[in-house]
Amino acid sequence: MSATMINLIIQLIAGAIGGNAAGASMKNLDLGTLGNTIAGALGGAGGGTLLTALLPMLQGAAGGNIDIAALAGQAVGGGVAGAVVTAIVGLIKNQMAGAK
Repeated sequence: MSATMINLIIQLIAGAIGGNAAGASMKNLDLGTLGNTIAGALGGAGGGTLLTALLPMLQGAAGGNIDIAALAGQAVGGGVAGAVVTAIVGLIKNQMAGAK
């Protein structure tokens, strides 16, 4: 499995976890379990990819070896991005519901 695919999987999983953590901690921005998971996973993948582009040392595989520090960086970046995107989507949802 390529390093890019491993990074993407880690970002998706970490983003989903981060999204659910954000939803659990901020009840007013909660999208429900499925909504938190989807928003978090998408945010994790997008944010993790952006973070990898900005910090090339997080790409993970040099010469086929998996770098644990790079994987941890991917997990943290994906989790934080997933939480942020979930919070933003929850805020937008609340604003749209209140505007009716």
